[in-house]
Amino acid sequence: MEQHHGTESYYVLGEGLLTESGGGRARTLAPEVEAQTAPFRFSRMGPSGAGDQIGEATRRKLAAAMTTGTSPGSRIPSGFTYLGQFIDHDLTFDKTTVMLGVDVSPADLLQGRSPVLDLDSLYGAGPQDPGSAQFYSDGLHLKMGNTIASGDPAIPDFDLPRVGKGTAAARRTALIPEPRNDENLAVAQTHLMFSRFHNRVCDTLPASTPPAQQFTRARRKVTKHYQWMIRTDFLPRIVDKAIVDDVFKNGRKVFEVGATPTDMPTMPIEFSIAAYRLGHSMVRAAYNWNKNFDDGAGTLDLLFQFTGKSGNLGGENNLLSIWIADFRRLYNFDQAGREDLVVPAAKFNRAQRIDTKLVNPLADLPQGSIGPPAVPDGDERRNLAYRNLTRAGMVSLATGQQMAAFMQGKGVSITPLTKAQIRDGKGGATLEALTKKQLARTVADTPLWFYILREAELNSGRLTGVGGRIVAETFHRAMEGSTFSIVRDPTWRPQLGPDVDTFRMVDLLLFAANGKAKLINPLGN
Repeated sequence: MEQHHGTESYYVLGEGLLTESGGGRARTLAPEVEAQTAPFRFSRMGPSGAGDQIGEATRRKLAAAMTTGTSPGSRIPSGFTYLGQFIDHDLTFDKTTVMLGVDVSPADLLQGRSPVLDLDSLYGAGPQDPGSAQFYSDGLHLKMGNTIASGDPAIPDFDLPRVGKGTAAARRTALIPEPRNDENLAVAQTHLMFSRFHNRVCDTLPASTPPAQQFTRARRKVTKHYQWMIRTDFLPRIVDKAIVDDVFKNGRKVFEVGATPTDMPTMPIEFSIAAYRLGHSMVRAAYNWNKNFDDGAGTLDLLFQFTGKSGNLGGENNLLSIWIADFRRLYNFDQAGREDLVVPAAKFNRAQRIDTKLVNPLADLPQGSIGPPAVPDGDERRNLAYRNLTRAGMVSLATGQQMAAFMQGKGVSITPLTKAQIRDGKGGATLEALTKKQLARTVADTPLWFYILREAELNSGRLTGVGGRIVAETFHRAMEGSTFSIVRDPTWRPQLGPDVDTFRMVDLLLFAANGKAKLINPLGN
């Protein structure tokens, strides 16, 4: 499983460990013990491709084309870009990395290394586990950290909790189960809001709740509201609503069809390496972050720099108070009738359109976010598009055309993209730098990630066709297989939103903040 942009290995069930070494494949475990002892479990939803189908030279040109120029903006509030990253880290979190003890059963290993939407990236293995108790302040509430005064006064509970001792790097290390959630400031502040949400749910449990049941009841409530928000608010923003509704109403047609609902799901590599990398195209180069970093001064490189994982927190042990997020600029609270939490349009951040272009800063990722080994500045291996395309070849991912044909064979109504649509797109990456031969190969055997982004580009920035189906079905299965599941409990309805059918991300934030504007934007205007 990848822990950052730099890890290049995937354990695919039935195939073994796929890495860059040895041509990308090596079996490390016998099939009979694979299910019990395998690392994070990936699977293949569709057919296997033919390795690096477009070639190294074409891949470099395609990556350069994808990180040149700017795509149009979208109507999606930019907070959803980083909510999507938080969700990804929840899906791909290996809970066994924070579990201590020698008596971890095979069942615990299987569950801990499986992708379900259960917020284990927030909870770890729970407060009763010796390895995860450190994330809790009292065996129930999650820890939060304090900021450091810097122009604005120090404000408690607006940084991630940090280790605070040892070397400089160790002192800055976030004391959370999922270290990737301190990779950039936007996802770090999102993680913090989920901690606040959990803590508020704990504080509002009925007084009659037995102490031994408080954590489980709080987690159940938090998880189901989280899943409802994903199903009704997040997914329809990035995927055609008709596809989402069809999958959640009528079930899956291509991924783990007929699986026992309570069995642990796997993670399809088509989702992990291609379809869900849609979020990379949503990233802005700069944000109107808060009153201190306005008018685009919250640049992407600074959002990496002021973390403990990708940067150095400005040389401090905790976040400087001037960097606390103004969530009014990331989510539209007008949805919830909170006009007092609405900023002028010029201050609001909207995500880039989901298409075949990535903002230029992603052409040169910081070393801290890609991990070892060291990669020189300007090297194509720092280009996120290049890295994504390389991974696809490494695991012999199916092409877009192969996946479209596969889905048609499973009864999914899909209209494959034409060669002209793949070539021309609609305001996305241009392929004019490719030679005639390279272009012909690319439009005939299109890398799945590029194909899916082209689909969205031609669909006003929402996934459809192949990409929409992969994402909707993977999310459905990840919710179905969770210990607490709105898919297995279809009569459940939210209690923490404005009505029994509504719970959006703005509702989650407002409940976490107890409706207080000061907790949505602590620094003021």
